[in-house]
Amino acid sequence: MYAAEQAAEHPDEPALIFEPSGRVVTWAEYEAGANQMAHVVRDSALRGGDHLALFMENIPEVLIAEAGAERTGVYFTPVNSYLSADEVAYVINNSESRLVVTSEAKADVAFQLPALCPGVERWIMVGAEGRGAAAPFESWEEAVGTAPTDHVADEEMGAPMVYSSGTTGRPKGILRPVAKIPPSDTSFAVLGIAGLWRFREHMVYLSPAPLYHTAPLVSCSVALRMKSTCVVMEHFDPALFLDLVARHRVTHSQVVPTMFSRLLKLPEPVRAAADVSSLEWVIHAAAPCPVPVKEQMIEWFGPILLEYYAASEGNGGTFITSEDWLEHRGSVGKPLLVRIEILDDDGNECPAGSPGTVWFSGATDFEYFHDPEKTASSRRDDGNTSTVGDVGYLDEDGYLFLTDRKAHMIISGGVNIYPQETENLLVTHPKVMDAAVIGVPNEDLGEEVKAVVQPVEGVAGDHDLERELIAFCRAHLAHFKCPRTIDFMDELPRLATGKLYKGPLRERYWAEHTTRIV
Repeated sequence: MYAAEQAAEHPDEPALIFEPSGRVVTWAEYEAGANQMAHVVRDSALRGGDHLALFMENIPEVLIAEAGAERTGVYFTPVNSYLSADEVAYVINNSESRLVVTSEAKADVAFQLPALCPGVERWIMVGAEGRGAAAPFESWEEAVGTAPTDHVADEEMGAPMVYSSGTTGRPKGILRPVAKIPPSDTSFAVLGIAGLWRFREHMVYLSPAPLYHTAPLVSCSVALRMKSTCVVMEHFDPALFLDLVARHRVTHSQVVPTMFSRLLKLPEPVRAAADVSSLEWVIHAAAPCPVPVKEQMIEWFGPILLEYYAASEGNGGTFITSEDWLEHRGSVGKPLLVRIEILDDDGNECPAGSPGTVWFSGATDFEYFHDPEKTASSRRDDGNTSTVGDVGYLDEDGYLFLTDRKAHMIISGGVNIYPQETENLLVTHPKVMDAAVIGVPNEDLGEEVKAVVQPVEGVAGDHDLERELIAFCRAHLAHFKCPRTIDFMDELPRLATGKLYKGPLRERYWAEHTTRIV
């Protein structure tokens, strides 16, 4: 096993480095902790196919708990650490988790959960002593820290069951088959990901995103299997990101486009002084990247950006290198091991350049946990073609371009408007830190286009800026795509994974309406 080998050959070398706290977990500690967690899972009477949940911020125990669960055949569900008690309880209950591991930092929410989650049989809290946690919470230090450090006798491969982000409804558990191999083996899927992302043994991987999300979870797991050190940011800060790259001689990282935007908004002297020479590859995904942002990042970092498009469902994906992207600017690449169909609402294939729903054929071995209706709605009649509702088009060369999620579409005067294009433009304005574009009520048109903007620090969100930004949009886009009005917020409700959480924004404007048809 990768961790056992590293623990035997390089026991004192770091497997995990968490920043900015500076917490280090050596390979010996990582291997021992994973085995201890595996014993706790078995002692909790969980066997293959059972479920547990992890509700923690970015701390080492997240990855240690996942490694232990991976050795016991169970499904483990990382829960968004920013959710409310009711939202966390929904995921725990829906996933049928019987064991929950949480942390002292999440205690205000965690203490509410036992009353909301009657099916949970065991609660463990990292740092419980610091908050005076009482039953039913056990401390990690006592429950896990005192468990045996040898391997459990009946090891079998476990797997994550992640939940969709819930940006267009309640989160959905995504259940995929568990690989029928020993935990000590590396699956073909993991080897494929490692090859695609240009991972190599003994690299230094920087993870700047929340570990409850699919991409950071997978990338850290793969990096560890490649016997590499993982540097994990406890929270993203663009200046700290650059500092960590230089200080740890980071070779690989995976980011979301919002992080690129934050890096580019740093003062020019900070960017000029940054040493990014150690970087070999930077992977990005999770949301489409505005063309000007990616152009600037390639100019800064070099042609080392690798982009992929895939959903947590794992039903298909695309991939593109920097060189190919420069020939097809804005594309998310060509399909991998699947076929893409772009279909209109009647199921007819769209011609090149014409947007429609993106369907993947050939990789549909997922289901929405206990939701056969939702699972069926994601499939075509052939059962082998599925979608997650994204909208895009193929160019003449077969490269995919995404335009938006279907659920985000604005219908104004009978015209379909996908707001992503307008959002991508707004964030390139030097006075804009972040932007969301939504449809709001209009008695004549049904909906009209509105932007909600987070100005950069020190810039006032006032009428003058509103006029400036509307004029900026009208200079670059068709007028029907441009916001009629702009509101300003100190910070947009963007998930830490980079996705805009548009529900709360829409509700501010639709709260007095019983229907979206005005």
